[in-house]
Amino acid sequence: MLHARTAGFALGALLALSACQPGLNWREVRPPDSGLQALFPCKPDVEQRGAAGQRMGLAQCETGGARYAVSWAELPVPSAAGAALAEMPRALALKLRSPLPAPSALVVPGATPQAQAAQYLLKGGGSTARLAVFSRGPRVYQALRLGPADDASAWETFLGSLRLGEAPRPGG
Repeated sequence: MLHARTAGFALGALLALSACQPGLNWREVRPPDSGLQALFPCKPDVEQRGAAGQRMGLAQCETGGARYAVSWAELPVPSAAGAALAEMPRALALKLRSPLPAPSALVVPGATPQAQAAQYLLKGGGSTARLAVFSRGPRVYQALRLGPADDASAWETFLGSLRLGEAPRPGG
C-alpha cells in the first residue's frame, strides 16, 4: 500500500512539473557574432544587419503564445551603453502603454557592470513583458519574453541561461 502511494505521489509530481512549461523545448543557442549564449524554449530565427562597428542582430522564436527574443547592437563608443540601456525599457513601456516599473537587479555572466543593467516586469495592452537590458563593451543587449500572461519560471530559465563571451573588437 505504501509503495502504491509513493508511486502515485511520484507520478503526480512528475505530471505537475511537466505541466508547468508545456511545449517548451529548451535548447542552447549561440547566435553568430553576438557574443551570446542562451537557452531558448524553441528554435529561434536569427537575423543580423550592418557593417563592422555598427552590427545589430535579433534571435527570436514563439511558443505557447509567447515570444522569446534577444537583440543586440554595437554602439559607436562603449560610454553610450548606459544611456542606451536606460532608453530600452522606456521605449517598451511606451509601446505597451504601461508605466515603467522600478528596475530589479540583474547580473549576466560576462556583462560589463552598468548601473542601468536591470530587469523589468511590464503589463499593458493585453500583454505581459519581462525585459532585461545589459551590455558588454560597446554592445548592448535586450532579452525579452512577451505574452498574454506571465510565466516567471520560463523567464527565470531564459534569463538565467544568458552568458556573454568575448567582447566585440572596436571596428570589427
